[in-house]
Amino acid sequence: MSMFDSDTSSQGNGDKHFRQISRDRLLYEMIRSAKRPDSKSSNWKVLIMDRITVKIMSCSCKMADITDEGVSLVEQIHKRRQPLPSMDAVYYIQPTKENVDFLLADMAGKAPLYKEAYVFFSSSVSKELVADIKKEPTIKSRLRGMKEMNLEYFAIDSQCFITDHGNALEELYGDEEFSRKGDECLTAMANRIATVFASMLEFPFVRYRAAKSLDPTTMTTFCDLIPTKLAAAVWNNLMKYKTLNHFPQIETCDLLILDRSIDQIAPVIHEWTYDAMCHDLLEMDGNKYVHVVPSKIGDGYERKEVLLEDHDPVWLELRHSHIADASERLHDKMTNFVSRNKAAQMHGRDGGEMSTRDLQKMVQALPQYNEQMDKLSLHVDLAGKINGIIREMGLREVGQLEQDLVFGDAGTKDIIKFLKEQDATDEQKIRLLMIYVATHPEKFETDKLAKILELADLLPEDMKAIYNMRFLESAPDSMNTSNSGFPLKFDNKKRRGLRKDRPGEEAAWQLSRFYPIIEELIEKLSKNELPVNEYPCMNDPSPTFHGASHSVSARVLDAPAAHSMRSRRATWARPRNSDDGYSSDSILRRSASEFIKRRGKRIFVFIVGGATRSEMRVIHKLTTKLSREIILGSSSLDDPAQFIEVGY
Repeated sequence: MSMFDSDTSSQGNGDKHFRQISRDRLLYEMIRSAKRPDSKSSNWKVLIMDRITVKIMSCSCKMADITDEGVSLVEQIHKRRQPLPSMDAVYYIQPTKENVDFLLADMAGKAPLYKEAYVFFSSSVSKELVADIKKEPTIKSRLRGMKEMNLEYFAIDSQCFITDHGNALEELYGDEEFSRKGDECLTAMANRIATVFASMLEFPFVRYRAAKSLDPTTMTTFCDLIPTKLAAAVWNNLMKYKTLNHFPQIETCDLLILDRSIDQIAPVIHEWTYDAMCHDLLEMDGNKYVHVVPSKIGDGYERKEVLLEDHDPVWLELRHSHIADASERLHDKMTNFVSRNKAAQMHGRDGGEMSTRDLQKMVQALPQYNEQMDKLSLHVDLAGKINGIIREMGLREVGQLEQDLVFGDAGTKDIIKFLKEQDATDEQKIRLLMIYVATHPEKFETDKLAKILELADLLPEDMKAIYNMRFLESAPDSMNTSNSGFPLKFDNKKRRGLRKDRPGEEAAWQLSRFYPIIEELIEKLSKNELPVNEYPCMNDPSPTFHGASHSVSARVLDAPAAHSMRSRRATWARPRNSDDGYSSDSILRRSASEFIKRRGKRIFVFIVGGATRSEMRVIHKLTTKLSREIILGSSSLDDPAQFIEVGY
């Protein structure tokens, strides 16, 4: 590894999903490469990270993965640390002045904290910081290498990442003028988005929601320009990455940059999938849930922390299923498991004597039985609690009215009737009224909304959250006049829904009618049917400020297909004679080409202002439907309570 290497030359396997590629880069390209091949001594090392990179690492890797690569200790760079002069250190840090100062304090001078250091920056490091490092005379001989990893995003799902800007709505969409804080937010966001493409070795067509004024005399607001500004900042970063080795020089994928105004309904409507219901109705800390189970010692109960993540096959199978479907399937799974499992059958016998052979079979089956039973019991318990909450809170009635509002089957009279007759919680009222103002934005201009809010008997701060929805009011476009967004003129005599039922997709379960707008946008993008004046392309050599010509953008989108450099080579720079099952580059190339035939180019969608679990569900659904890996990015992943809180 060279002193100032920014080559992301180790290639990922095209058959691996997005988070797996991120994980492999961190473990193999970074930690494994920090190794002394000729050393006879132990290769145990210290891994040092900052507040951001430690979160990035925890999203993609488990502690056991890191330990397997020879890391004996994980430290945070800003904390006081014990000197370990006999061990090497791996630094995975952001390229900031503060971090470089910590690095120099650790490794410069007469008594460095560690023997030698491998330094990996999460994104591009400035020339000024490199110069600061070079100026220190004692550090050069102690740095075994320095490299830009260009991996500064949080892979929270196999097909989803965030930039960890949870305050983006507040900083970018407030009623005050654009501030330096907002500018810094967009710059940091763009930098992290760009590292996704540097890490994946993808060069995208960058499309974005164009700003539109209601008429030529209306001034375009800063909020209207957020996708435009972010797209330009991402593009500028990508131009820098084009100088990297192996970074593609022609477009290999699609990126669509949107903001929360394209769909105000998705963050607050009740999403009826198992995953969304868990995070909406249960007390969870991220993906962590505290499960109360009977104690294995004594008659009491014990609290057990569980993670609802991809390593759990039951969760992986059911998370995007409707809660009613998930409950039925869990019941069937438990019934089949008990009927087929020897240990379960014997466990259920009423005091009958067991033969020696029966006991032997039971003991052999117990470990696997206990593990499977624990997992099934967890999900049966979760589904049971969710269904209980749905019944107790009358959520079916609330959910039906929400969906009727969205599809234009209900209006003001139905809202008034509900508020008068139903004993709803404040949160239910807030979410319902947020949907109401999103479907009836003209009510902001009348005293009708104030009367409805008075009827709802909400606190002033709750009303503020509802009124703040006007800041996300989307500008009209050709799609909005049909089945998404807001129409330009409102016909008070005829209700208009923000959604229309999709042909050929009848709801199999009650309350599963709703779909987020990005489902339509992604399908249109996949077919090259997005209106180019509303979703211009940065790759156009001569784009206009608010759009681009149809002819030029069409030509750009119809360019010859290219593929991710990360998909072309399916190994992590292993030697040809390695014994890991890969025998030659030709086999790798053949494997990658077969993958490319099975799947088309990747599609990346980024939403400023927070993504939702319904949107996560859609990208998994469309990946299968379109045979293209869809990757969702956002400033944050928000559950309804978080979105409402931002509105205060």
